[in-house]
Amino acid sequence: MTKSAADLHSPLIARRMDRVASFLAMDVLSAAAAKERRGDSVIHMEVGQPSAPAPRPAREAAKAALDLGRIGYTEALGIAALRERIARHYRDAYGVSIAPQRVVVTTGSSAGFVLAFLSLFDPGQRVAITAPGYPAYRNILEALGIEPVTIPLAKADGWIMTAQAIEKAHAEKPLHGILAMSPANPSGTMIGRKALAELGETCRRLGLWFVSDEIYHGLTYGEAASTALASDDDAVVINSFSKYYCMTGWRIGWIVVPDRLVRPIERLAQNLYISPPYLSQVAALAAFDAAEELEAVKAAYAHNRAYLLEELPKIGITEMHPVDGAFYIYADIARFTNDSIGFSKRMLEEAGVAATPGLDFDPIEGSHYLRFSFAGSENDCRETVARLKGWLK
Repeated sequence: MTKSAADLHSPLIARRMDRVASFLAMDVLSAAAAKERRGDSVIHMEVGQPSAPAPRPAREAAKAALDLGRIGYTEALGIAALRERIARHYRDAYGVSIAPQRVVVTTGSSAGFVLAFLSLFDPGQRVAITAPGYPAYRNILEALGIEPVTIPLAKADGWIMTAQAIEKAHAEKPLHGILAMSPANPSGTMIGRKALAELGETCRRLGLWFVSDEIYHGLTYGEAASTALASDDDAVVINSFSKYYCMTGWRIGWIVVPDRLVRPIERLAQNLYISPPYLSQVAALAAFDAAEELEAVKAAYAHNRAYLLEELPKIGITEMHPVDGAFYIYADIARFTNDSIGFSKRMLEEAGVAATPGLDFDPIEGSHYLRFSFAGSENDCRETVARLKGWLK
C-alpha cells in the first residue's frame, strides 16, 4: 500500500513540534477560564499582563486613525515617526544616541525575537539563556533549530547572569550569543549597570552576539534599569509597548540593531509579516505622551508589590528572588511541595488562585517555585493572600 505525502511527512512534523514545549502560563490561564465558565471565582496571578487599559492618548490616536478609514500596510521596519520617537526615547531615558534607522518596529517583542534569532544565528549554533528565564526564549530557539544553552542562576551571584558564567560556558563548548533580561521574568530581578557592562565587554571579547531583553524597562522600584546600549553599541536590544505602556493585545514592540543588520532584518520582516499593524503603531507613538497616566499605573504595582512582600511571608511563602522591577514574585515553595505543576492545579481548583508553575521558567529547579503576577488590582492581591492563608494551613 502506497503511503501518502502526509503519512511520509508526519514523523518529521512530530519531531520538529516535539521540541517546542507548551507555555504553562497560558495553560493555567485556559484552566482558570474554564473554571470561571463553570461559575467559579478565580483570582488571576498567572499571566504577565497589566490590568490597566492602554493609555488614553494611545486609544484616542487609534480611534482617530480608524475614523479616517484606510488602515493599510506600512514600511516593513515601521512608520518613520515612531522609529524617530523611539530613538528620542533612548536619548531622554538613558542619554544614549542612536540613529532612528537602527530602530525596527515589530509585531510585539515576540516577532522581535524571531527576527533577531533568524538574523544572528544559524541552525545548530548555541545561545546562552538563563534558568529561571522566560520560556519562549527556549521554545523559539528550539523551533528555529538553534540550541539553547542553560546558565543556572545562583543566589550567590544575586540571581543574575554573570560574565564569569558566560566565560565558563564558552570555554566548555563555544557559544555564538547570549540572551540576558533585566528586569527579569519570572523574578523581576535586575542586572546592575556594572554587571550589564561586563556582559557586553565579555561578548565583544569572545566574539558573541549580546541580545538584551529590556521589555520591563520603566517598571523598577528603586534604581532605574540600564540599557545594554549604554555600554555596548553592538548589542541587539528588544523592547515592547506591552508592559510599561499597558498595550499587550496591540502586539507592538521594537528592536534596536547595529547598522549592518538593518537590511537583513528588513528582508525578513517583509516576508514574514509585511509590516507591523498600522493602528498599533499610531497608538504606540501617542503612548509616549502618557507619562503621568502610566506612572500612576506603576505606583499601583509598587503598592501591590509592597503588600505582597510583607504579607506572603506571614503565610509561609518566605523565599523569593529580589523583586527589583517588573510585576512578578518568584517564590520558593519547597516547604509545601516539589511538584509545582500539581500544586498550581490544586491551588486553582481548591483556592481559586491561578499562578504559574516554576517549571515554565526552569525545567529543573522550577519544580519547587511559583510565579505570582501582581499586575492586577490591590483587591486581587488582598484576596489572594486571604485565600492562600486558609488553604495553606
